[in-house]
Amino acid sequence: MATDFRFPDVGEGIHEGKIVKWLVKEGDDVKNDQALVEVETDKAVVELPAPAAGKILKIFPREGDTVKVGEVIISIGGQGERLQFPTPVHEVISKVVEAVRAPAPPAPEAPGHALASPATRQLARELGVNLEVVSGSGPAGRIMPEDVRNAASRKVVSREGAPIAVKEEKVAVREEFGEQRIPLTGLRKIIADRMSYSKAHIPDAVGMDFANVTRLVAIREREKAKAEKDGVHLTFLPFIVKACVIGLKKYPKFNAHFDEEKQEIVIKPRFNISIAVDTPDGLMAPVIKDADKKSVVDIGREIAELAEQSRSRKIRLEDLQGGTFTITNVGSVGAVFSVPIINPPQVAIMGVHRIRDTPVVVDGKIKIGKVMGISLAFDHRVADGAEATLFMNEVIRHLEDPDLLLLEMV
Repeated sequence: MATDFRFPDVGEGIHEGKIVKWLVKEGDDVKNDQALVEVETDKAVVELPAPAAGKILKIFPREGDTVKVGEVIISIGGQGERLQFPTPVHEVISKVVEAVRAPAPPAPEAPGHALASPATRQLARELGVNLEVVSGSGPAGRIMPEDVRNAASRKVVSREGAPIAVKEEKVAVREEFGEQRIPLTGLRKIIADRMSYSKAHIPDAVGMDFANVTRLVAIREREKAKAEKDGVHLTFLPFIVKACVIGLKKYPKFNAHFDEEKQEIVIKPRFNISIAVDTPDGLMAPVIKDADKKSVVDIGREIAELAEQSRSRKIRLEDLQGGTFTITNVGSVGAVFSVPIINPPQVAIMGVHRIRDTPVVVDGKIKIGKVMGISLAFDHRVADGAEATLFMNEVIRHLEDPDLLLLEMV
């Protein structure tokens, strides 16, 4: 009996995805867990494995189509098995028309685009293997885990700074009455949908304040040279992550999700900090898992790695899931203040801004200090302004007294 494979619920509020590329075609024999299709969600481009071995009887959505969770995308059957319903006449006619209009077959993919699953790519990163020079033993030249291990044993290592193949989505810009009309597609459309949902359903409030980070600037300069010896470019963001974790431990309502169905505040036991990353396709938010258990240097290293993987769209889905609180560093592009939008089901997001030379009063005297603006958007169903202000004060206290943070550095 044929197995109907439905687009699975991968969690984190994902309701739909876009078919990027089919890795099989109708009539192909597939093995259990063999990659079938690349699907773009609001988190990443992921490969979906076959739920069973057999022959591909029918592929339903085409590349570029959007599918909902629970929708049948492919049918797999045993040898000699066929679908139990005839192909509709209009579909036959449509295929004939497409065949007549179809352009010449595309040229093979250029060398350098390795065909491998996310798990295989992760293994290659761990073993230092450059997938571009590995020959795949799987179907259609797909690189399998054993190919990576064999390459590692032959010392085929990755080249530092090797280019990463990035799938760029071509958006059809339309001219109308002298205006350019750019359709929302892919990640940009998903961001628009999520942000519209957030503003429509979450009664948010925003608190703003300043932090005198003069001492933090000095300490960061001092520690930067040490971190560079470990291959880490130390920015201010890891310090901010640690300060936020300390504040979240004292005010755990902000390290939470809101369950709308049950009308419950769900306090999270782990401190998984999402970091907003600007990519060519739009904002992504990779997650620093268990940030309370990591040093400032470790967090700096992980932020750099996850940011690069996000921009290249090679990040694993699990590295984008499970966030409990978000930090967006708008100051990296020069903003003085901003009002960030909450990333549901989280209940709070902190914006950090450009550090400026500003007159400040210290011990009754006016001095020039390094001042950074901070904004906190929070779900007013979960907490009130007083508690939000106390949380911000705790974060600011640790940013203004960074020696407290250095106690956790290694």
